[in-house]
Amino acid sequence: MSLLRLTLGCTNYDRTRAVYDGRAPIEGVDIVPIALAPEEVFHRAFKFEEFDITELSLSSHTLMTARGDSAYVGIPVIISRVFRHSGIYIRTDRGITRPQDLVGKTIGVPEYQMTANVWIRGILQDDYGVRPEDVNWVRGGLEEPGRGERAPLTLPPSIKLRQIPDDKTLSQMLADGEIDAIITARAPSVFRRGVANVDRLFPDYRKVEEDYFKRTGIFPPMHIIGVRKTLVDQHPWLPVSVYKSFVRAREIALDELEEIAYYFVMLPWALDDYKKAREIMPDDYWSYGLESNRKTMETFTRYHHEQGISSHLVKPEELFAASTLELAKV
Repeated sequence: MSLLRLTLGCTNYDRTRAVYDGRAPIEGVDIVPIALAPEEVFHRAFKFEEFDITELSLSSHTLMTARGDSAYVGIPVIISRVFRHSGIYIRTDRGITRPQDLVGKTIGVPEYQMTANVWIRGILQDDYGVRPEDVNWVRGGLEEPGRGERAPLTLPPSIKLRQIPDDKTLSQMLADGEIDAIITARAPSVFRRGVANVDRLFPDYRKVEEDYFKRTGIFPPMHIIGVRKTLVDQHPWLPVSVYKSFVRAREIALDELEEIAYYFVMLPWALDDYKKAREIMPDDYWSYGLESNRKTMETFTRYHHEQGISSHLVKPEELFAASTLELAKV
C-alpha cells in the first residue's frame, strides 16, 4: 500500500522527536521531516504555505481563523508551552519596579500578534490592571532590522503601535535607552550579555510563575500543529492520524524523562526537576486535546479578541479539526 508523502515543518522537541525518527509514525503517511526554529517555520507556513504538516503560532492561527482564510486546520497538539512572566525586560533606570509602572512607557515587541506577547499583555491586564491601551508599543526586529507581522494585522485605534526604523533593532534600542522595555519570547542579546540597566521585570520569575499556575491552573500554550486544509479535504482521516502520532510521541518523551539509568537531557538532576514540577502541577500538565485545555484556550481567545487581534471572539472549537475533538473509544 502506498503512503502519502508529506512534509513536516516543526522544531525537533523532545515531544516531537519520535515522530521524526519513526517511533511514532503517522498512519498512512511517509513524512519528510524539516526541523527548523519556530520563527522560520511560522514565516514559511503563514507567508508561503510551504509545509503539509506544520508547527503553528497559536496566535497567528487564531487570527487567520477569525478571518476565515487560514490555510491550515488545527490539531489540538500543544507542542510548545511556556510560562511568560520571564519575558518582560526593562530599563532599570526608568522607575519600573512593578508591572503597574509600565503604564505610559514605550515597550518594544517583535510582533504584536506573537503568542507569547498575547499572554503577557493578558496577564498584565488581568493580574495588574495594565491594559494594552495604556502602553506605547513599537514593533521591529529583536536582533535583525526590518521585521514585521507574519500575518496582516489591523488593530483598533485605541492601540498605539508604530514600526521602528528599518536600520534599528529592539535589543539595541533597549540598550541605548530609546525604549523602556521589551516583551518577547526570546531573551534579548543585551540582557544575555549583561548590558547595564537591563534586567527582567520579574528576576525571580519561577516563583511568580508557580504562583500564577497555583492561582489559575494555566500553563500557557504557544504552538500547535496544523495540517494543510486541501489535504484534509482530500484525506479526511489525516487529522486524527496526525493527532495520534503526536500523542504517542509525547508519551515516549515523558517515559524518557523518568529514566534514571541514563538521562536524555543534559541536566544533572533532570529526574528530580521533573518530580518537583509534578508536585506543583498535575500528572497531565502537558495535555493534548481540547477538553483538558478548554479553560486555557478560552482565556487565550479572550485575550486575543480584547487586544484587538481577532475581529470576533473565536470559540476554541473553531481552531481545530472536528474529528480530533471526538475520538473513538473502546
